[in-house]
Amino acid sequence: MTRRNLTLILAATTAISALALSVARARDVPKVATGFVASVLCTETFVSGLDPARVFAETTSAMPGAGLIAWALDYRLDRARKDVTVTLFGLGGSHAVYRGEGLGCYLDHGGAVAEIVLPPSETKPALLPDIAGRAIVEPQAPQLALALDRAFAEPDRSTPPNTRAVVVLKDGRIVAERYAEGIGVDTPLLGFSATKSVISALAGVLVRKRALKLHEPVPIAAWQQPGDPRRAITLDHLLRHTAGLKLGSSLQASLASALEPVNRMKFMEPDMAAYAVSMPLESAPGAAWNYHDGNTVILAHLIRQATGGSAADMIDFARQELFEPLGMRSVTLEFDTSGNAEGSSQLLASARDWARFGQVYLNDGVAGGKRILPEGWVKYTATPTPNAWVGQGAGFWTNLGDSFGATYRTERGWPRDAFYAKGTLGQYVIVVPSERLVIVRLGRSPNWPPEADGVFELVRNVVAATGNKGKVAGTN
Repeated sequence: MTRRNLTLILAATTAISALALSVARARDVPKVATGFVASVLCTETFVSGLDPARVFAETTSAMPGAGLIAWALDYRLDRARKDVTVTLFGLGGSHAVYRGEGLGCYLDHGGAVAEIVLPPSETKPALLPDIAGRAIVEPQAPQLALALDRAFAEPDRSTPPNTRAVVVLKDGRIVAERYAEGIGVDTPLLGFSATKSVISALAGVLVRKRALKLHEPVPIAAWQQPGDPRRAITLDHLLRHTAGLKLGSSLQASLASALEPVNRMKFMEPDMAAYAVSMPLESAPGAAWNYHDGNTVILAHLIRQATGGSAADMIDFARQELFEPLGMRSVTLEFDTSGNAEGSSQLLASARDWARFGQVYLNDGVAGGKRILPEGWVKYTATPTPNAWVGQGAGFWTNLGDSFGATYRTERGWPRDAFYAKGTLGQYVIVVPSERLVIVRLGRSPNWPPEADGVFELVRNVVAATGNKGKVAGTN
């Protein structure tokens, strides 16, 4: 056999293998698409209390590519049973079920469902000082009112921002907030990947308590066999998305991303953590940056292990160590059928609670004089990850460093020291230490173009309105 023929055979074999893999993954597309829509519909209907027709329309119009198949998606919502079924062309049916207060919904894959019994909630006084009274805080300056007017405007109906909530904190107090119709100060709103930053904070609490170690290999049983290169994965690798696991990418939230293995994990697997930890390495731990939800699902699994081993233990820990000290009273964290926290995208909280979360980072991890996060954790969080071209730190996005993303944002008016939690379709919790600002923006906006959600303009306008030249009455 000539070298040329051998090369052709190898090339053909590789192409056929790739095609077979693509065909196999293509069969996942209907279930991934319907799973995503069913999950959002169930969560925002039964947890947020929003109108399902509105949720469906805003979600499919914002999701790249989803608008092309929206006409073929069909959903049935049963308010008595509190469940949602979604099909695509009558195929790929996904069933989402409301689990209960504080637990939201899960995707039902037809097998056993872990029972989760939450401990009674003991409402304790918050350590973080009040950020506002019960009434909606009207903008404290004309420039802030104009900033919110622009944030809620709909200048281009082809890419509607669908802003749902904006909250602006200056020096720990709300100086402006506004909500879309049907949404108020207590409405729990889905953070999507902003959830990752909350899971990062819980990991930080465990580092402070010395229950987890940042730069030592994580205790995943499946990785402990001699010679398994995954034994080298650390907490830092998971937080920075440099663990190297072969799960594809979660950076592009679109219909095209349905082919990624990480989305099979999210929408087709009953045990997300088991699926994620079973994956081989694509690159050596720490060698390359690759943002995907599997890193945070594993991180949430580690938190569950370190806090007692059950979903109820994890929730109890989160309440006592983070939510209650910050006064976050409207939080819902969702779990899969096996009891794994969907820590990559499924936490809901009111816009004010998201602002309270941002405030503890503005306070360097301290609330009411008590240290919640380890000393130095906030600086660590905002420190850029090498090769993360979008500008990411450890659990947060960051404008520090010289990444493409950091440069892009600062050129459009974001302060250089800003760092933030970010969720797809327009969710932001932005911390600006130099301005003593926290800006929360939640909505259902297209991811592209980058200006579609209006957040660049919002940040510019808020900074101008609250800075030294636009001093807000009542701030220090």
